[in-house]
Amino acid sequence: MTYAIVETGGKQLWAEPGRFYDVELLQDEPDALVELTNVLLVNDRGDVTVGQPYIEQAVVKARVLNHRRGPKVIVYKMKPKKKTRKKNGHRQSLTRLLIESIEVGGRALGAAESEGVAAATAAEIVVEENDAPAATVAEIDE
Repeated sequence: MTYAIVETGGKQLWAEPGRFYDVELLQDEPDALVELTNVLLVNDRGDVTVGQPYIEQAVVKARVLNHRRGPKVIVYKMKPKKKTRKKNGHRQSLTRLLIESIEVGGRALGAAESEGVAAATAAEIVVEENDAPAATVAEIDE
């Protein structure tokens, strides 16, 4: 299995080629290519490379699928015996990324473990608002 640990938006993300992830909001347009250069660790089928703190010449290439909002979080503050109550809600702005490849020194690692997903464009991957995929990978390939 090939994966990389990437830092984006102040958080660390376990990224595998062909999968999509929700990260903190990026200012890129949908269907744009993004290069994540803060790569902390790369595992290429058991061959582990650890950066100090980052791996030189390591890049994770991803495609922006869409911008969305996360689930609502309720913030409720109350002071007992004072009749003071305050209720707020918050939805975080997120960007959904499709990881296309992990490259170290210009060489793609494990690029085609799932060729149908890696070759699919952002227009072919349709995700409904309730996070249920509209079509499976096998249906997209047909």
